[in-house]
Amino acid sequence: MKVLVPVKRVVDYNVKVRVKSDQSGVDIANVKMSMNPFDEIAVEEATRLKEKGAATEVIAVSCGVAQSQETLRTAMAIGADRGVLVQTDAELQPLAVAKLLKAVVEKEQPQLVILGKQAIDDDANQTGQMLAALLDWPQATFASKVEVAGDSVTVTREVDGGLETLTLKLPAIITTDLRLNEPRYVTLPNIMKAKKKQLDTLSPEELSVDVAPRLKTLKVSEPPARSAGITVPDVATLVDKLKNEAKVV
Repeated sequence: MKVLVPVKRVVDYNVKVRVKSDQSGVDIANVKMSMNPFDEIAVEEATRLKEKGAATEVIAVSCGVAQSQETLRTAMAIGADRGVLVQTDAELQPLAVAKLLKAVVEKEQPQLVILGKQAIDDDANQTGQMLAALLDWPQATFASKVEVAGDSVTVTREVDGGLETLTLKLPAIITTDLRLNEPRYVTLPNIMKAKKKQLDTLSPEELSVDVAPRLKTLKVSEPPARSAGITVPDVATLVDKLKNEAKVV
């Protein structure tokens, strides 16, 4: 079974982002970038499936600027066998990414696609669902456990009422949640091995995909500063303020 794992290059989760002075977006100049944490979980899960013998090949794919090669090399250091970069400097929105991934899926013919449930930069949580719709494949989102058996995959997912278990016929789409696994530490020998692994570069034009944005960002602004709290002398005063000032009761 061939597994495809899309990965995204995002601002590192430890970095405090800053909004550009013209409010056109987030300033990423000279900012540390890394693999989206949810995608890292997806790569780890695909690697574990290969180690169990359920998968024969793991392919990492990324869509974006040339520097996304670094993200793909990280995925290959975790355990992916090779990488595919769909290189473009255009702004890629979830629908465009889903269309690019659909074209890559049709080219590579994987039986399973595992990707993070969302990216920590835009928090859209759309690409996996859009890809499933475009391919007309079954999907299981927010997976906390994945088990492959024959031509089907069983996914446990967390819902408001507890746990839900779904069984999907392959080929299928899975998006990962935080509790699926803990990604392994990438060692130096594996980083060196990843540099020698195959990395192919494509363009949206080669895949016959239009990546023009469908949405326009009007303004990006920081959330308002949180006001300081106050101490009240008794419960009656607290209730009065909640009722008459905050108007929440």
